[in-house]
Amino acid sequence: MAYSEDIIRRAQDRLQHAKADHDSESAARIARIYAAYPRLREIDVALRRSVAQAVAAALRHGEDPTPVIERLKEENLSLQREREWILDANGLDESALEPAPICPHCNGSGYSGASMCECLQELCRQEQKKELSSLLAGKETFESFRLELYPSEPDPQTGISPRMLMQSNFQLCKKYAREFSAASPSLLFTGAPGLGKTFLSACIARTVADNGFSVVYDTAGKLISDFESAKFGGDHSGDLTKKYLQCDLLIIDDLGTEMSTQFSLSALYQVINTRMMEEKPIIISTNLSADGISQRYPGPIASRIRGTYTICPFRGTDIRALRR
Repeated sequence: MAYSEDIIRRAQDRLQHAKADHDSESAARIARIYAAYPRLREIDVALRRSVAQAVAAALRHGEDPTPVIERLKEENLSLQREREWILDANGLDESALEPAPICPHCNGSGYSGASMCECLQELCRQEQKKELSSLLAGKETFESFRLELYPSEPDPQTGISPRMLMQSNFQLCKKYAREFSAASPSLLFTGAPGLGKTFLSACIARTVADNGFSVVYDTAGKLISDFESAKFGGDHSGDLTKKYLQCDLLIIDDLGTEMSTQFSLSALYQVINTRMMEEKPIIISTNLSADGISQRYPGPIASRIRGTYTICPFRGTDIRALRR
């Protein structure tokens, strides 16, 4: 999954701290056993020494190492039998004196070959969810979405009730989140403030992140601010902006509330066009109508949004006002 460098860095720090604690606990456990059974320590030291002696004998030039190695083999077998007897007599498992790795696949490095190990992936998922939780209100779940807050009377303009429309949007969002993949389409949530666009975006974000995908959720204003900081603040590595281009799912909230400048339009175009070319989905929520997007944004941006996104219109009464 394409987690941001910051999330991977935090996850790696957690893994290294966990590995250090794990290794420390293993060393303390072994030390306690050796303190209780000193003969075990003597045997293990002797076994390690005999291995070194066997290697040294094999590397000597001009001498036949066979007699030395055979003698060491007999000594080792005798020591191992004594070791097993002490362990059995005291109800100790063989593994009690072995410093088991924190992860059997990567030994705590976080990577198995060139691939990220499952242990580091899980920590990345946790850091991703922690980051999302800091941005969201914390109560956005599909189970808490209340369709009864939307009017059941048909809308005079469309002939469809806001409740029926929102039921359709709700089912679409649940299915989208549950079945999310790299091939998922981009979505455009349009409608007046307080109709649940941000709420359902957050529900999708939580579910997709829970399923192990990387999600970046930010307002349009924050996105533009990060691009400005990257360009004018000396961030030549682009750490602030890479996440918007590389994550599995980008959610842009409140499009249309950002300051409209040549730079902001350029940054927005870069994000939308790059992700479209790389077939990475975006969810955009905005108080603008589809026509309003065409009026506010130049053709290259508006046409990409209106032409390639699935449009989900939101209708009804301000839910925030009703809840209050």
